Amino acid sequence: MRVHSFLSAVVLTLGCLFSLSALDAPTRIVEDDSSLRLSLRATWFTEAPDRVLAMESFVHTLPGGGKIQVRAEPAKDEFMVVLARERNGAYPGWAQGSWILTRRSDNGNASRIRIFLRSDPYTYIQFRPIAADRCMMDVVLYDAYIIRSLPVPYSIDRLFVIPVEEALGSLGSNFPRAYFDPDPGMYRDLRSFMSLVRQRLPELSYQDDGAIDASGKYVFINTLAVQEEQPGLNCSGFAKWIVDGLLRPFTGERLDIFPLKQAFGKRGSSFTDMYESLRDPFFGLDWTRNLASTAKKRLMTSAFGDLAEIEVRKLPFSWMNQRTKEGTAIRSYPGFLFNAGFSFEGLQPLLYTLAIDEPGNIYLASVNNEIGVPRIRQHFHVAVLVPYFNEQGTFQVAVFESATETSFNTFKNRYPGHFVNLVRIAVDPLFDP
Repeated sequence: MRVHSFLSAVVLTLGCLFSLSALDAPTRIVEDDSSLRLSLRATWFTEAPDRVLAMESFVHTLPGGGKIQVRAEPAKDEFMVVLARERNGAYPGWAQGSWILTRRSDNGNASRIRIFLRSDPYTYIQFRPIAADRCMMDVVLYDAYIIRSLPVPYSIDRLFVIPVEEALGSLGSNFPRAYFDPDPGMYRDLRSFMSLVRQRLPELSYQDDGAIDASGKYVFINTLAVQEEQPGLNCSGFAKWIVDGLLRPFTGERLDIFPLKQAFGKRGSSFTDMYESLRDPFFGLDWTRNLASTAKKRLMTSAFGDLAEIEVRKLPFSWMNQRTKEGTAIRSYPGFLFNAGFSFEGLQPLLYTLAIDEPGNIYLASVNNEIGVPRIRQHFHVAVLVPYFNEQGTFQVAVFESATETSFNTFKNRYPGHFVNLVRIAVDPLFDP
């Protein structure tokens, strides 16, 4: 009796916490709506399309108090039956637990079931029928397929009515649950770090080729001459300022500039060698690699800091949605290209997975593409990327570049068709540049 009372109190307390903080619940305890779906099966899920589209929407209250709006929405050649969970007084259709059945407009057949396990319109799972007795599952994060066409032992009709957790549980370790259950508390140090960086940004200004040397003087990176007028930082000098701020609380020193300009790793060829002094095509690549490697060695030991350890190379997805005027098509994603990194098109889902897999890291980005005459790969811009989840559990990416902060969308859309090489640095909440 005491155990039952205690558990009831715990469940009630958790429910209050989630309600007050607007946080998503862990995916395993999202309130089940299978009984509602069972009641809709013979009507909304299977009746003729014109009859379903004519039905009035209504709101259903689950036993635990959660509210669901049931509605039909037309689309091109299809229509959707939406079981939209309530969030902040609205029913957007992507709040955690929302369940959407898409049916064909001509014959009413089911095309897919899409389920939002987080309150994020860009992260979801979906089931697609491939035979009368089985379906395939996709796991999609920001247009990237973490899983594509995984066979599941259920028919689409069965998926109409079984609890979502039962379907996911049957997949065992094949279902990457961690990508839907971030813990906002694990990003507290990153949020503190960003707050300290933002407090110091008003002190800075931009100066082409500008950086701060080991003695604290504003100098020019190319010549190391002191800046006499309007001292400031360029994108590379600003990245060094960030790394100096992470290291100084532990080492008491800033980094020397000259070693950061040296070649790091095997890059280039006999063709690009002749352009090293003229165009310095690998400057951003060398600079970011040296910063990350030096930080790793200073904060740990000299045994750390090799290229394979600091550089992001693994990619958990190989397919992406490509959005065009005609609609959405699925295409293969190229993955990691040595000395270039990843296509900007996949940067957002990559950073999402990194935030889950490596909480507490920031990433130095070297933007590059094949440009100029002759066309060679040029690393021409450096930025600092911070993927994290805020206190409410919402995924965000902070971008710091050239002595200021810019939005991720601005950064991402600035470089269509370009590549970005990433190196990682672990963050401590202490920051003093």
